[in-house]
Amino acid sequence: MELSQLLQNVLNGLAIGSVYAIFALGYTLVFSILGIINFAHGAVFTLGAYFTYTLVVGQFENNGILKGINLFPNGSPFSGNPWLFALATLIGAAVAGLVAVLIERLAFRPMRSRGADPLLALVSSLGVALVVVNLIQLLVGAEIYNFPSDAYGQVQPALSFHIGDRVVIVRTVQIIIFAVSLVMLALLGYVIGRTKVGKALRAVAENPGTASLLGISVDRFILITFFLSGFLGGLAGTLVGTAFGVAGPYFGVTYGLKGLAVIVLGGLGSIPGAVVGGLVIGLAEAFVPAQYSAYKDAVAYALLFVILLVRPQGLLGRAQIQKV
Repeated sequence: MELSQLLQNVLNGLAIGSVYAIFALGYTLVFSILGIINFAHGAVFTLGAYFTYTLVVGQFENNGILKGINLFPNGSPFSGNPWLFALATLIGAAVAGLVAVLIERLAFRPMRSRGADPLLALVSSLGVALVVVNLIQLLVGAEIYNFPSDAYGQVQPALSFHIGDRVVIVRTVQIIIFAVSLVMLALLGYVIGRTKVGKALRAVAENPGTASLLGISVDRFILITFFLSGFLGGLAGTLVGTAFGVAGPYFGVTYGLKGLAVIVLGGLGSIPGAVVGGLVIGLAEAFVPAQYSAYKDAVAYALLFVILLVRPQGLLGRAQIQKV
């Protein structure tokens, strides 16, 4: 492989891998606290994209109950300015976080208060996910909606640079996605590692009973965990939507499955593992030849299978010690 093609693939892999990472972190945060997988996370991912699209465009013209309704007859105030688009993205992610909190109240807390088997909570979250995606389809239809081309402002669609006599082309949106993902990963790392909230979250993840005896409100920090999880999922949804379009109510399902692969590859409950797993799978997909692009998902899962054969706990996970 030529150096220019190698660099092209690395840049593509880092861009999509960073989105996988921040999306998978939402899974990881909930799993580290409750020890269960939130299958509604993919639906929250989808909602984040739709919320931001609603703020930026303000109407759904194709289908659904909301067809023809224009929230901004004089044009959306969030369109055409990159800073206002960034604000719309944060608002959309925050609303997605609030939806995740509502899901916790409806699907997880009742099960937890009754001491139900974790499998029942998992099934409950799957049911909520199906309700959410069908509600989206009822409201706005199943068509693809694309963000405006000037969502990030008047920037060049792509940047190119030369390596020898070869040209490497990188879409500007990929650079933005990668930069935003790095900032979010750094902020989350700071919150978890350096703040009182992060220390309390780690205490709850380690032992909820002991944390409660130390005066930490376990229920409150579970809500914070779900908000952070939903915020990251909604943000990832918007980033993917700006790059590839909002591909219908079920487009979060594919990323939901990929997110599960990421956290298993990186190590269940490991935040650094989710980051590494996302980048590894993103790079693996990027190096699939173009003529075999239809099989790139298979390559990612084959890589997951091989690594788990060698290291069952994942790349950065810890082996579980059974006490007898």
